[in-house]
Amino acid sequence: MNILLIEDNQSIIKGLTYSFEKEKHNVTSKSTVKESKEYLFENSNIDLIILDITLPDGNGFDLFENAIKKLEIPTIFLTAKDEEDDIVKGLNIGAEDYITKPFSTKELMARVNKILLRSKKQSIIKVKDISFDTDKLTLSKNGKKVELSALELKLVNLLFTNLNKVVSRNVILDKIWEWTGNDVDDHTVTVYFKRIREKIGTDIIITIKGMGYLIDEE
Repeated sequence: MNILLIEDNQSIIKGLTYSFEKEKHNVTSKSTVKESKEYLFENSNIDLIILDITLPDGNGFDLFENAIKKLEIPTIFLTAKDEEDDIVKGLNIGAEDYITKPFSTKELMARVNKILLRSKKQSIIKVKDISFDTDKLTLSKNGKKVELSALELKLVNLLFTNLNKVVSRNVILDKIWEWTGNDVDDHTVTVYFKRIREKIGTDIIITIKGMGYLIDEE
């Protein structure tokens, strides 16, 4: 997992970087609001942010509200500001957690792993022996990747992101037009799903006659 540590205390940076890398996490550290904003603008693969509130050139609360919150990256405030009002503010504006200094590295690690595990579970949907990662757009069967074309993956993603709901043929036709610019008919849609079913080899895609297609996790 990719962790962005926004902190200006070098001893904390060194200690946490060592601890997280020991757990196979990738850590990038920034010590100012300016550096953090630039990094956030240029990088989209951040899984979690650990954020100090008091930074040399600004306030962590403001950085979170102005730059981080809209990116929907899980964030833990790690700060010496231990007043109740600050803790309540941090949680109310959308942070996942708030930990005050001095802190236990083991406790922080436990909280980070809990957040990352929850995020991972949310992005991976499993039905029978099929797992679909809605973030990476990859499908696997019993842990082995199933090779699908770009359009096939988009169709599978459409069904998985509407899990337990029927996706109508009209919606599918409109989406194919949006993705490819090609005007296709019902027969072509049938062929696409026939190919997907053959590649997957598991009967998770249900045809609802006269309506469309459905993946039902039951």
